[in-house]
Amino acid sequence: MIAPLAIGLMVGENILVGGPFDGACMNPARAFGPALIGWRWRNHWIYWVGPFLGGGLAALIYEYIVIPTEPAPHHAHQHHQPLPPED
Repeated sequence: MIAPLAIGLMVGENILVGGPFDGACMNPARAFGPALIGWRWRNHWIYWVGPFLGGGLAALIYEYIVIPTEPAPHHAHQHHQPLPPED
């Protein structure tokens, strides 16, 4: 129930903060056309660097924080027998 309000507030914040830089376009593909036609590349680098840095940071957080590796348990005996090989 709160998700639509949170999304709306985030879009509004992006427009207010990003507006002075490049018109606050939140889609790199949508920003590329006007930049190409008007040949305005001054602040366009953020559309290329941001997704790569964000994706890399999200992957690192997911790999090392969300799903940390657990050490193997030290059991003297196994609880499960291995499956026989299929010919």
